[in-house]
Amino acid sequence: MAARRLEFVTSPEMVDVTDGEIQISTEPPRQGVVLLLLSGKDRMIAGLETHDGEGSAKVAQSRWYFVVLVTAAIAISYFDRQTLPVAISAIQRNIPISNQEFSYLQTAFLLAYAGLYVGGGWLLDQLGTRHGFLIIMLWWSTACALHGFASGFMLLLLARFLLGVGEGGAFPAAGRVVSEWVAPKDRSTAMGIINAGTAVGSVIAPPLIGIILIQSGWRTVFFAAGATGLAWALWWWISYRLNANKVSLNTLESKQSRQKLTFKEIVSLRNVQALVFAKFMSDSAWYFLLFWLPKYLYDARGFDIKHVSYYAWIPYAASGIGSFLGGWFSSRLLQRGHSLDRSRKIVLGLSAFFMPVVMLVPYVSVQASIFLFSIAFFCQQSWSGLIMTIPADVYPLSAVGTISGLVGFGGAIGGAIFGVLAGYLLEHGFGYPMLFVLFGTFHLIGFAAIALFGGTIRILRIHPIMEIESHQ
Repeated sequence: MAARRLEFVTSPEMVDVTDGEIQISTEPPRQGVVLLLLSGKDRMIAGLETHDGEGSAKVAQSRWYFVVLVTAAIAISYFDRQTLPVAISAIQRNIPISNQEFSYLQTAFLLAYAGLYVGGGWLLDQLGTRHGFLIIMLWWSTACALHGFASGFMLLLLARFLLGVGEGGAFPAAGRVVSEWVAPKDRSTAMGIINAGTAVGSVIAPPLIGIILIQSGWRTVFFAAGATGLAWALWWWISYRLNANKVSLNTLESKQSRQKLTFKEIVSLRNVQALVFAKFMSDSAWYFLLFWLPKYLYDARGFDIKHVSYYAWIPYAASGIGSFLGGWFSSRLLQRGHSLDRSRKIVLGLSAFFMPVVMLVPYVSVQASIFLFSIAFFCQQSWSGLIMTIPADVYPLSAVGTISGLVGFGGAIGGAIFGVLAGYLLEHGFGYPMLFVLFGTFHLIGFAAIALFGGTIRILRIHPIMEIESHQ
């Protein structure tokens, strides 16, 4: 039997073979070759070569380069979805929009977002990260620009729906990038950085949109946002092509593994169901805070566009800090010897514990309410980054996009349902205080579901990890 030598650049992980199982450790790689002797008449010995020194440094640079690249995409996505809430006051001068209709606009986005979270995750698993993410970004950037052509409510509703279709694949793509390139010990940090992109986009949205509104009008806001996304798509296409020859261990496993989870098997897993439900609850609160904060400041606090531009960015900045620190703290616990389960659940529990502070928002001064919003945004994004890291922690790359999509689907559906409920309650005489009490409990319910029904967070083992055909 003539065996071919397989060489590739791995992420900094070590491969250990024990009793036919492949174990991945988080120790730095050593120079040399790891040989996997696979049984079967037509199998070969696969040489998996790792390098230290210059080669390892190049891989590390590529890894964090891709993390930064995806962070930029997430920032653009959150800027794009904030264009409507921040510009709503200006839009209403041309297109009358009631509270109920405003909730329909958010629901249209979230329903499409939910459906394509799953569809986008599946698309990425089929096409690969590079091609799948390119299609997703091109779609949502075009849809964002389409808002600028709206002359009535229905056209605005259609554009919002199409934006949700495109943005649904963003976080499944992020999960795949983390799973492909980042070692387990650093994954929550990497996802925390990526999730902090939500804050970057949300922080720059109020002041930048405010400037554009004053200088040029609301339609220009959408045209500029769409053009930014198209520029990123070009950056992604060129960058990923240049680095396509650097393949991680997880990427090879995804392509070569013969035993893969089917969609039916995935949805039947209890820990997946627990994650989906937890995301359903937490994102119901998150999307209310995200989409209704500017409107709350307009309606209940008497803010104008300038005041929203001055103050609304502060909670979003806090969300970015929370996203990074939550991921970093969980990684730190893992590095100090705590189990994966404990490292994730400690931070998730702390994040959920402080979310009820939003219940106090209607009863304090404007400055204090911004502070309370900031605490809630901090904790929410600490929570969210870890929830979206768990699929990469537990499952093989071949299933990460689909599972991340299912988890995101649960969150978007929750946001859509409770967004309509919020609009209905406000339109029928119920005030913001009751809504803040309601949404302040949702993260605690979600964490209870993970703790009681989600089981232990640990790596799912698949046998065999890979089998490579030989040539005689």
